[in-house]
Amino acid sequence: MANRKNVHIVQRDNGWGTLREGGQRATQVFDTQAEAIRAGRDMARQGQGELLIHGQDGRIRARDSYGNDPCPPKDQD
Repeated sequence: MANRKNVHIVQRDNGWGTLREGGQRATQVFDTQAEAIRAGRDMARQGQGELLIHGQDGRIRARDSYGNDPCPPKDQD
């Protein structure tokens, strides 16, 4: 089941796009991946979802959570 709060940064023919999970078309398309990441991060924060950054090969290379993290980091005292 797709979580529409999550935002994927994916490569498109004409640049890099922000794509809501489960969607087919990019919400926005940018010339650079860095621009797409900035916009996607804002979208993920607003929706309290997760940002998933894909590399040129299509594989997820990084992810950030902006909401209820099911696996929060454990503090080390």
